[in-house]
Amino acid sequence: MSDNKITYGLDNVHFATYEIDEKGFVTFDEPIAIPGAVEMTNDPVGDPIEFYADNMVYYYADNNQGYEGVLTIANLPQIFKEKVLKEELEDDDEVLLEYADVQTKPFALMFQFLGDQKARRHVMFNCNAQRPGLNSQTKEESVEPNTIELNYKATPIMINNRPIVKASTTIKTSQAVYNNWFKNVYTPPVDEEGGSD
Repeated sequence: MSDNKITYGLDNVHFATYEIDEKGFVTFDEPIAIPGAVEMTNDPVGDPIEFYADNMVYYYADNNQGYEGVLTIANLPQIFKEKVLKEELEDDDEVLLEYADVQTKPFALMFQFLGDQKARRHVMFNCNAQRPGLNSQTKEESVEPNTIELNYKATPIMINNRPIVKASTTIKTSQAVYNNWFKNVYTPPVDEEGGSD
Protein backbone atom coordinates (compact mmCIF):
# COMPACT_ATOMS: atom_id res chain seq x y z
CA MET A 1 0.00 0.00 0.00
CA SER A 2 1.49 3.32 -1.06
CA ASP A 3 1.70 6.50 0.98
CA ASN A 4 -1.10 9.05 0.94
CA LYS A 5 -0.50 11.57 -1.83
CA ILE A 6 -2.77 14.37 -0.59
CA THR A 7 -4.36 15.63 2.61
CA TYR A 8 -7.59 17.53 3.01
CA GLY A 9 -10.54 17.83 5.34
CA LEU A 10 -9.87 18.59 9.01
CA ASP A 11 -11.91 16.28 11.21
CA ASN A 12 -12.15 14.59 14.62
CA VAL A 13 -10.55 17.34 16.71
CA HIS A 14 -10.15 16.33 20.37
CA PHE A 15 -8.29 17.64 23.40
CA ALA A 16 -7.03 15.94 26.54
CA THR A 17 -5.59 17.64 29.61
CA TYR A 18 -2.86 15.90 31.59
CA GLU A 19 -1.07 15.74 34.93
CA ILE A 20 2.64 15.23 35.68
CA ASP A 21 3.54 13.45 38.91
CA GLU A 22 6.57 14.07 41.12
CA LYS A 23 8.63 11.60 39.08
CA GLY A 24 7.82 13.35 35.81
CA PHE A 25 5.38 10.71 34.56
CA VAL A 26 2.67 12.16 32.31
CA THR A 27 -0.92 10.91 32.66
CA PHE A 28 -3.40 12.07 30.03
CA ASP A 29 -7.11 12.40 30.69
CA GLU A 30 -9.70 10.90 28.37
CA PRO A 31 -9.92 12.89 25.10
CA ILE A 32 -12.94 15.15 24.59
CA ALA A 33 -14.25 16.14 21.17
CA ILE A 34 -14.21 19.72 19.87
CA PRO A 35 -16.98 19.77 17.24
CA GLY A 36 -17.24 22.25 14.38
CA ALA A 37 -13.63 22.29 13.16
CA VAL A 38 -13.18 24.49 10.08
CA GLU A 39 -9.46 24.93 9.49
CA MET A 40 -6.08 24.37 11.14
CA THR A 41 -2.57 25.66 10.48
CA ASN A 42 0.61 24.55 12.24
CA ASP A 43 3.83 26.43 11.52
CA PRO A 44 7.18 25.08 12.79
CA VAL A 45 9.00 27.07 15.48
CA GLY A 46 12.75 27.14 16.05
CA ASP A 47 15.52 28.92 14.18
CA PRO A 48 18.28 26.58 12.97
CA ILE A 49 21.59 26.57 14.83
CA GLU A 50 24.45 27.75 12.62
CA PHE A 51 28.12 28.00 13.58
CA TYR A 52 30.48 29.73 11.19
CA ALA A 53 34.19 28.92 10.86
CA ASP A 54 36.71 29.03 8.01
CA ASN A 55 34.41 31.43 6.12
CA MET A 56 31.63 28.86 5.90
CA VAL A 57 28.83 27.23 7.85
CA TYR A 58 30.92 24.83 9.93
CA TYR A 59 28.04 23.31 11.87
CA TYR A 60 24.29 23.26 11.20
CA ALA A 61 21.49 21.71 13.23
CA ASP A 62 17.73 21.95 13.28
CA ASN A 63 16.18 23.45 16.40
CA ASN A 64 12.77 21.88 16.92
CA GLN A 65 10.78 24.03 19.34
CA GLY A 66 7.42 22.71 18.20
CA TYR A 67 4.68 24.57 16.34
CA GLU A 68 2.56 27.68 16.47
CA GLY A 69 -0.98 26.79 15.50
CA VAL A 70 -4.38 28.28 14.81
CA LEU A 71 -7.54 26.21 15.05
CA THR A 72 -10.63 27.79 13.48
CA ILE A 73 -13.85 26.36 14.86
CA ALA A 74 -17.57 27.14 14.78
CA ASN A 75 -17.76 27.51 18.55
CA LEU A 76 -15.57 26.78 21.55
CA PRO A 77 -17.28 24.21 23.81
CA GLN A 78 -17.86 25.13 27.42
CA ILE A 79 -15.95 22.10 28.66
CA PHE A 80 -12.80 23.41 26.93
CA LYS A 81 -13.30 26.80 28.55
CA GLU A 82 -13.55 25.15 31.95
CA LYS A 83 -10.81 22.52 31.65
CA VAL A 84 -8.22 24.43 29.60
CA LEU A 85 -8.96 28.15 29.87
CA LYS A 86 -9.91 27.58 33.55
CA GLU A 87 -13.08 29.64 33.42
CA GLU A 88 -15.23 28.88 36.45
CA LEU A 89 -18.90 27.98 36.44
CA GLU A 90 -20.91 29.63 39.19
CA ASP A 91 -23.21 26.74 40.05
CA ASP A 92 -26.20 28.60 41.48
CA ASP A 93 -26.64 31.00 38.57
CA GLU A 94 -24.98 28.88 35.85
CA VAL A 95 -22.72 31.80 34.86
CA LEU A 96 -19.25 31.20 33.41
CA LEU A 97 -16.64 33.46 34.99
CA GLU A 98 -13.25 34.40 33.57
CA TYR A 99 -10.80 35.48 36.26
CA ALA A 100 -7.52 37.27 35.59
CA ASP A 101 -5.54 35.44 38.28
CA VAL A 102 -5.67 31.91 36.83
CA GLN A 103 -3.32 30.09 34.47
CA THR A 104 -4.55 28.08 31.52
CA LYS A 105 -3.92 24.32 31.56
CA PRO A 106 -1.77 22.54 28.95
CA PHE A 107 -3.36 19.83 26.86
CA ALA A 108 -2.83 17.35 24.05
CA LEU A 109 -4.50 18.26 20.75
CA MET A 110 -5.67 15.42 18.50
CA PHE A 111 -7.05 15.61 14.98
CA GLN A 112 -7.07 13.97 11.58
CA PHE A 113 -6.67 15.03 7.97
CA LEU A 114 -8.50 13.01 5.36
CA GLY A 115 -6.37 11.42 2.66
CA ASP A 116 -6.86 9.53 -0.54
CA GLN A 117 -6.38 6.16 1.20
CA LYS A 118 -6.37 6.50 4.97
CA ALA A 119 -7.06 9.53 7.14
CA ARG A 120 -3.88 10.48 8.97
CA ARG A 121 -4.34 10.95 12.69
CA HIS A 122 -2.12 13.22 14.77
CA VAL A 123 -1.53 14.22 18.36
CA MET A 124 0.42 17.21 19.63
CA PHE A 125 1.28 16.32 23.20
CA ASN A 126 1.86 19.67 24.89
CA CYS A 127 -0.26 22.61 23.77
CA ASN A 128 -0.92 25.91 25.50
CA ALA A 129 -3.83 28.01 24.27
CA GLN A 130 -4.36 31.74 24.25
CA ARG A 131 -7.76 33.14 25.15
CA PRO A 132 -9.75 33.56 21.94
CA GLY A 133 -11.32 36.83 20.90
CA LEU A 134 -14.96 37.65 21.62
CA ASN A 135 -16.42 38.82 18.31
CA SER A 136 -19.71 38.89 16.44
CA GLN A 137 -21.60 40.96 13.86
CA THR A 138 -25.12 42.18 13.30
CA LYS A 139 -27.52 40.06 11.28
CA GLU A 140 -27.73 40.74 7.54
CA GLU A 141 -29.75 39.25 4.70
CA SER A 142 -26.97 36.81 3.93
CA VAL A 143 -24.96 35.88 6.99
CA GLU A 144 -21.89 33.68 7.17
CA PRO A 145 -21.61 32.07 10.61
CA ASN A 146 -19.01 33.57 12.92
CA THR A 147 -16.01 31.42 13.72
CA ILE A 148 -13.52 31.41 16.58
CA GLU A 149 -9.75 31.28 16.16
CA LEU A 150 -7.92 29.43 18.91
CA ASN A 151 -4.20 30.26 18.91
CA TYR A 152 -1.89 27.80 20.61
CA LYS A 153 1.72 26.71 20.87
CA ALA A 154 2.72 23.05 20.74
CA THR A 155 6.06 22.59 22.49
CA PRO A 156 8.17 19.54 23.43
CA ILE A 157 7.33 17.55 26.56
CA MET A 158 9.35 14.79 28.22
CA ILE A 159 7.72 11.40 27.74
CA ASN A 160 9.76 8.23 28.36
CA ASN A 161 12.88 10.35 28.89
CA ARG A 162 12.79 11.99 25.46
CA PRO A 163 11.44 15.40 24.40
CA ILE A 164 8.55 14.74 22.01
CA VAL A 165 6.35 17.16 20.07
CA LYS A 166 3.86 15.07 18.10
CA ALA A 167 2.94 11.64 16.80
CA SER A 168 1.14 10.68 13.58
CA THR A 169 -0.30 7.49 12.18
CA THR A 170 0.96 6.00 8.93
CA ILE A 171 -0.48 3.71 6.30
CA LYS A 172 0.99 0.76 8.24
CA THR A 173 -0.20 1.76 11.71
CA SER A 174 -1.99 -1.18 13.33
CA GLN A 175 -5.77 -1.13 13.22
CA ALA A 176 -5.95 -1.33 17.02
CA VAL A 177 -3.81 1.80 17.50
CA TYR A 178 -5.67 3.61 14.73
CA ASN A 179 -9.11 2.77 16.11
CA ASN A 180 -8.20 3.84 19.66
CA TRP A 181 -6.49 7.10 18.63
CA PHE A 182 -9.28 9.35 19.94
CA LYS A 183 -10.13 7.16 22.95
CA ASN A 184 -6.76 7.44 24.69
CA VAL A 185 -3.77 9.68 23.99
CA TYR A 186 -1.14 7.59 22.23
CA THR A 187 2.31 7.58 23.84
CA PRO A 188 5.43 5.77 22.62
CA PRO A 189 6.08 2.38 24.25
CA VAL A 190 8.89 2.11 26.80
CA ASP A 191 11.86 -0.08 26.01
CA GLU A 192 13.75 -2.18 28.57
CA GLU A 193 16.25 0.60 29.27
CA GLY A 194 13.42 2.97 30.23
CA GLY A 195 13.38 5.07 27.05
CA SER A 196 11.01 5.03 24.12
CA ASP A 197 11.51 2.61 21.26
